[in-house]
Amino acid sequence: MTLEEFKKIDSSMLPVGKLIPMIARSQTIYINNNLASLEINATQLHLMFEISHQNHINQEKISQRCNINKGSVARSIKKLEDKGLIIREIDENNRRQNKISLTEHGEKTLKKAIEILDNWEEKVFDSEYIEMDVLQKVLKKMAIKAIELNKKGEKNE
Repeated sequence: MTLEEFKKIDSSMLPVGKLIPMIARSQTIYINNNLASLEINATQLHLMFEISHQNHINQEKISQRCNINKGSVARSIKKLEDKGLIIREIDENNRRQNKISLTEHGEKTLKKAIEILDNWEEKVFDSEYIEMDVLQKVLKKMAIKAIELNKKGEKNE
């Protein structure tokens, strides 16, 4: 479907479950194109956000929070480490796990990446219809309910 065809569809005919992935995918493309100068991609940025929210986080928690399999997280963590954006230290309480933190270079890179995200939101978001903080609260509630629904393993029968 072309953009012009999509524009003609009545919004009430489009499920939220279709619109959110379209927005997310478009954001990922924009971010990947604009993060190239920082030498990271959207997935790596997502991991850096989690690391910034909890210093000394382990890979398993990152995997759970990002809903990304452990192997993918391990590969992305290795790339971030090779670029000097994060540091891994052995957890003294559990020597089989690493504590992961952003380096100073990682913090600076994250700050620049956030500016790119803010720029995308500024261009996409239309405050004429709804306040950003209201939208964020509604989407967070929806995300929580969606995660809870999956944890319960409910099926629509």
